Amino acid sequence: MEERIGQSKSGIFLMEKALEMVMIFGKDGKISYANAAAKSKLEYGEELCGKYISDVFPNTFQISGAGFETECAFGEETHNLVAYRKKLTCFPVEARLIPSGDGSDEYICMANDILEKEYLSREVEQVRQEAQEAMKVKSEFVANVTHELRTPVNGILGNARELLDEEQNEKNEKSLRLIERCCGDMNKIINNILDFSKLEAGKFTLEIREFDFRNMMDYVKGNHINKITEKGLEFFMTISPQIPERVIGDELRIVQILNNLLSNAQKFTSIGKITVEVVRTARINDRIELFFLVKDSGIGIDDEDRDKLFQSFSQVDASISRKYGGTGLGLNICKQLVEMMGGRIEVESEKNRGSTFSFSIWVGLTEEDQKSPAVDEEMSMLAATPMTASEEEDGQDAVRTFGTPENTENLKKVLSKLILCVEMENWEKAEMFMETVRQLTEEAPHEVKRKVLRLKMAIQKENYEKITSEFDELNQLL
Repeated sequence: MEERIGQSKSGIFLMEKALEMVMIFGKDGKISYANAAAKSKLEYGEELCGKYISDVFPNTFQISGAGFETECAFGEETHNLVAYRKKLTCFPVEARLIPSGDGSDEYICMANDILEKEYLSREVEQVRQEAQEAMKVKSEFVANVTHELRTPVNGILGNARELLDEEQNEKNEKSLRLIERCCGDMNKIINNILDFSKLEAGKFTLEIREFDFRNMMDYVKGNHINKITEKGLEFFMTISPQIPERVIGDELRIVQILNNLLSNAQKFTSIGKITVEVVRTARINDRIELFFLVKDSGIGIDDEDRDKLFQSFSQVDASISRKYGGTGLGLNICKQLVEMMGGRIEVESEKNRGSTFSFSIWVGLTEEDQKSPAVDEEMSMLAATPMTASEEEDGQDAVRTFGTPENTENLKKVLSKLILCVEMENWEKAEMFMETVRQLTEEAPHEVKRKVLRLKMAIQKENYEKITSEFDELNQLL
């Protein structure tokens, strides 16, 4: 009984807050309940309760000694009716007439003002069109402004480079190099603004073509190696041999993402090293997933500030912008580009200990690589891992499908050796065994592979607490 009363109260509350008119009437046609919308739109107020449904719909309902009569069917069907206000002015409505369904002899009428609905639809459409027009104007404005900015910047840059081709004293050459660098930075900002505008307007498209993956990575390395080493930083780049020589994707935008992450790593790192690593994490038919890690030993980011990183025009601290520069658009653009390529971007960081940005993307395989089974690559990789004779035999069995007894047994063996290396702080060997773990889980579910990569990142950071936590969670999944 109490439950029924509670349900009844809940239903009345929902009807009272509804935007459409709701009226409940009995077998005699008398209205016992009307919500706020019905009272307001019919201009009756509280006195609507006690009136007859025929007062509201005189063309539809007739009241007799036996109750009400109507030709309208009761159910989910919608009827176009004419509703009358208290002062007998009328307006068209879409109405549904349904039995209450609680066993009582009561009926519910729910009605929407057609004119109001059409008016709101027109208003919504108008707002939508105005928004589209505003976006178009904004895009054209941004395109024009960036073009107007680019012209003088390129003019300055061209003249500076012409002067650099001539013999200059040390002071002049230093000034010209500064001008050249400032113009380059300005062009990057212009490009970011233009890309952001296109992405926001939904006019950005990827240019998919076949390209040489390692040549692309060499190009990225060449763009940054000098600046990084000039700061006294070490730079390492590792590319998994499992990644084919040629893949299909948007080379320019992958370079753009890596350039942005490496520029940030260089900007915010004064001591230590910057590392780039790329591995293959999955294959579905003619596509593979690539996982990129960009790790630095820079200023790091507080936990509470991480959510701001990928927002447009946002930096974690105003002092960051003043000291290091930047518009706050770069990472937001990276996020959108990564998502367009079917992946996601994340960051792990510790204040004053550095940051690790990771992102995944999907690229296509060439026809030649589509014919090559992934297991052959895995076998060659595993064979290249240093092992004893017995371990080598186990390793050959371990390339079988994830979840087989052989695979599980070998995983447990390698994980035991891995955690022992961690306990002994032999990080080089730990990373070696971690690579074997990754190979043994190549065909594992996405959740397992993601956890393996998290463990790998923790080992690279030499974070013991994080390693043990990720290790335990991985064991639970296995």
